[in-house]
Amino acid sequence: MITKKGGKPKTETYALSQHIYISAHKARRVMDQIRGRSYKETLQILELMPYRACYPIFKLVSSAANASHNMGFHKAALVISKAEVNEGTTVKKFKHRARGRSYPIISTLCNITIVLKQKSLHEEYIIWKNKVY
Repeated sequence: MITKKGGKPKTETYALSQHIYISAHKARRVMDQIRGRSYKETLQILELMPYRACYPIFKLVSSAANASHNMGFHKAALVISKAEVNEGTTVKKFKHRARGRSYPIISTLCNITIVLKQKSLHEEYIIWKNKVY
C-alpha cells in the first residue's frame, strides 16, 4: 500500500473531470443517487439509469477505481465517500435568425469530482451487524 511521507497509509483516491457539456443541476440528480454506495452497486445503477449524465459519471468512477487499483486497493472494498458537481464555465453563442436578428445560446458546463474510499473489514462488520432485515 502506498503511504504518504509521514507514514500514514492513503485510504482514498479521486478523479476529476472538467468541462463536461451538461448542466450541473442534471448531473447532481445522478450524483445524489450514487453517493455513499459501493463501487459495484454504483456501476449497476449508472448502467440502468436513463439520464445522459450517467455516461460521463460512469467513466469517471471507472477511472477513479483504476487509480485505486494502482495504489493496491481492492475494488470490492471501495465506497464513494464524496461526489460533487460544480458549475463550470458558460459557453455563449449566437444563432442567426431572419431579418438580421440573432438570439443567444447559453450552454452550461460542469466539473465533477468523485472520491473513492477503501472500507476496512471492521467497518463492514459494524455496518453488517447494525443492518435491519
